Parts: sequence; structure tokens; C-alpha cells
Amino acid sequence: MELEALKASWNKLDERLAETEIVNLRVVKEVIQQKTKSAYEGIIGQNLYTLVVNFLIICVVFPYVYMNTPIRTVSFAIVEGLMVIGLIPMIRKLMLLSKFDLDGKKSNELSGLVLNYKKICQNEKLWTIVIVATGFISFYISELGFNPCYQFEVSRVLLVVGLTLITFAIAFGIGIWQIRRHAQQLQEIERGLEELREFEK
Repeated sequence: MELEALKASWNKLDERLAETEIVNLRVVKEVIQQKTKSAYEGIIGQNLYTLVVNFLIICVVFPYVYMNTPIRTVSFAIVEGLMVIGLIPMIRKLMLLSKFDLDGKKSNELSGLVLNYKKICQNEKLWTIVIVATGFISFYISELGFNPCYQFEVSRVLLVVGLTLITFAIAFGIGIWQIRRHAQQLQEIERGLEELREFEK
């Protein structure tokens, strides 16, 4: 009788331990998912912020500069057009990020999305360099070569060049900070997906 009671209590203890282990695994999985989701939301926020800032520059800042300075219409149109083209990779990234469903997709699928996202980011760097270089060169050729306001006016030329360099320096500083933060968040997502893959075995 005592042996039966001992077996019963032992079985109950085994069940409790099994339940505790399941609960612990569930908690660990939820913590990993939360960290991964938080990093993902950070990347979404960063991309949306960049898109909004670019829209403001295209729709408000540069038109304001154009209306209040002697910039030629051709120069304005060239720069505006290039800035709009520059939005294409940002929109592609956001469309890809919208497919990232941590609850509805497996880790392998999500890892594939992250890989595609990284490829777009890599191509975006080259895309940005080409657009910025083309924009600056086109703008200076158009303005300094054909705008009569800048001919024989060294002070105006220096003002335009100075403002351009300041803008470029600020954008470069913000860009470096964003790239570092972005890389950290991507690593966190990849690490989280790797850990979640263990729960799918």
C-alpha cells in the first residue's frame, strides 16, 4: 500500500515537473519573441521616420527654398525628381517589412524575408550614392553654369556651396547613427529567429 502511494506521489511529481518545464519553455519563447518584435518595430519606426523626413524635404523644405531663392525651375525639377526616385528603395523595404509576421510565419520564412531586406539595404547604399552624386552635379551645372544670378557673384556661389556642405554633413552624421542602430536591430532579429528555430524542432 505504501509502495502504491509512493508511486502515485512520484507520478504526480513527474507531471508537475513536466508542466513546470513546459511553462518555463513558453515563458522563454515569449521573451525571445518580444525582444525580436521590439527590434522589428524599431526598424519599422526608423524606416517610417526616414520616409516622412524625405517627404517633408520633397514637399515642404525644398519647394520653400525654391520659392525664396533664385534657383532655376530646371534645377528644382531635377533635384525633386531624383529625390522622388530615391524613395523607391524605402517603399520597397516597408512593403517587405509589412510581411514580417512573427506569430503567423515560421522562423525559416522570416529569415528569408530578413535576407531579402538586407539585400535591398545593400542595393540602397549604391542607389543613394548615385542619386546624391547625380543630384549635386546636375544642380551645380544647372545653377552655376546657367543661372545669371550666380555669374560673377563669388559670395553667392560660396553661400550655396557652404549650405550644401553643411546639409551634407548633417545628413551624413544622422545617416551614420541610423546605420549603426539599424545594424544592431537587424542582428537582434536574426539572433531571435535563430533561437526561435530551436522551439520548432
